[in-house]
Amino acid sequence: MARIIGGIGTSHTPTIGFALDAGKQQDPTWAPIFEAYSPLRSWLDETRPDVVFTIYNDHATSFFFDHYSAFALGVGERHSVADEGGGPRVLPPIDGHPALARHIAESLMADEFDMSFFQRRKLDHGCFSPVSLLADYSEGWPFKMIPLAVGVLQNPVPSARRCWMLGQALRRAIESYPENLSVAIVATGGLSHQVHGKRAGFNDPEWDRLFVDLLVDDPETLARMSQAELAMRGGWESSEVVMWLIMRGALAARPEVLSRDYYLPSMTGIATLLLENRSGSAALSPASALDTATLSPPQSQPFTLDLSVKRYDLNRFLQQMVEPEHRSAFLADEEASLASSRLDPSDQHLIRQRDWSGLIERGAIFFGLEKLAAVLGMPNAVIYAGMRGETLEEFQASRNAPGALYSVGRAFGSDAEVEIAPRD
Repeated sequence: MARIIGGIGTSHTPTIGFALDAGKQQDPTWAPIFEAYSPLRSWLDETRPDVVFTIYNDHATSFFFDHYSAFALGVGERHSVADEGGGPRVLPPIDGHPALARHIAESLMADEFDMSFFQRRKLDHGCFSPVSLLADYSEGWPFKMIPLAVGVLQNPVPSARRCWMLGQALRRAIESYPENLSVAIVATGGLSHQVHGKRAGFNDPEWDRLFVDLLVDDPETLARMSQAELAMRGGWESSEVVMWLIMRGALAARPEVLSRDYYLPSMTGIATLLLENRSGSAALSPASALDTATLSPPQSQPFTLDLSVKRYDLNRFLQQMVEPEHRSAFLADEEASLASSRLDPSDQHLIRQRDWSGLIERGAIFFGLEKLAAVLGMPNAVIYAGMRGETLEEFQASRNAPGALYSVGRAFGSDAEVEIAPRD
């Protein structure tokens, strides 16, 4: 029978993958990232799992709001890296395991989880940013992978409780597979961060520490938390940490902590966790003590179904920056590209002005903006600074590692010259 040998929790910020691509292993700003992943990689080298089941979320790259699923299981023969606006990373495709994926699909559906399924959809940084640091892929990946995309961008999203229960059902599914396979569960996302609105750049390292404590010792407490409470504590986008509960739910009751690390260079608390078996508990202050104003514009603007429908054309135009023909046409003649689009004139004006705050207020999702920035050769920090009404220098000065500039398209040096928005 198949067995689960352990679980890994990891952030999935593009910082991770681009530190690798830029060869930053010896750079003091980036070196702690590589140090954190070293024990995880060693464990995978030693245990040699046949399959890595990877839980991630797409960032409006391969999955768009024309059909957006809560849980989408990858059942294909192989999985390739996505183009997020600056060209795809140079990574080989990774083989899937269609037989095990099919068994998991059947088991989860029988367990009353209404899944959707995909193949031949490329995987973005939510998956490949951390996975690329977990193995030597120079001669091909040493394991097969089954991806699970969780729909955490567009509200309503799966609850923490539902993710916890899905993890428990996933364990039943894997352990009922008749072939003798070893499976590692990898969950990505978080930790604390917010990438839009006046609260862009928010972090809470103390909450990040407590979140990991609770995940290890008292996951039921996390499972009781609402998306709003997770967002108030860790930043709106950090509520994606519900994906870690899928991994935790799939493990034994008392996992042992083999490795744990945390580093906050800039926008996202980068955490790694390697589990096998242990117990304990942690205290949590009441939700009533939290500031609900952090969920109100301009601090935060949840991306809802209403916005998804009303601003579909705007977000589709931004999402198409992953398509070489679309972005080439935009770069060659921006005015002609905008004129030929279906965009409202006010949307065109906001794009033309690089008015990041205006675009968010209009109903654009951040993950479309970062694709546009990548096409324009800008680091994400330009967007964050613009939304906070700051210069790039002022925003970077608020970061623990001011020289850490990156985008989903490429990494930037500390002396990068970039256009600051909005434009006159």
